Amino acid sequence: MESAEDFIKRKEEEYKIQKEIPLKDIGRKGKHFFIREAWFFMRQHNLPEKVFVFERLRRTRVEGDIVHIKSRELGDVEYRFGYYIIGKTGNRNGKWTWGQYCPLIPIKDFDKLIDLAKKKGVLL
Repeated sequence: MESAEDFIKRKEEEYKIQKEIPLKDIGRKGKHFFIREAWFFMRQHNLPEKVFVFERLRRTRVEGDIVHIKSRELGDVEYRFGYYIIGKTGNRNGKWTWGQYCPLIPIKDFDKLIDLAKKKGVLL
């Protein structure tokens, strides 16, 4: 099984290559496209199978029907906080996968995450 450290190294390289990322609109009839301007990864201190990611995204374009018209503003900066975890069921069992649910984070890690976001220049 790939360690958190090796996973982070691999994802760093992938993130450097991926130029534009699509995100589904809440209405599922459109997409928002973003450039990932800055990011970092951080392993949860008490769970080596969980890695947080904090990203600064800039909207570059939209396609289709977007539910909230205001969200069509190109150039808007948004932050995304998520996690990867080693799956325990189905075809993701034993593999790193994007966390499907809202992230839960220990306070010790949350404080560190915010401090790192400022130190690394991810938070403007």
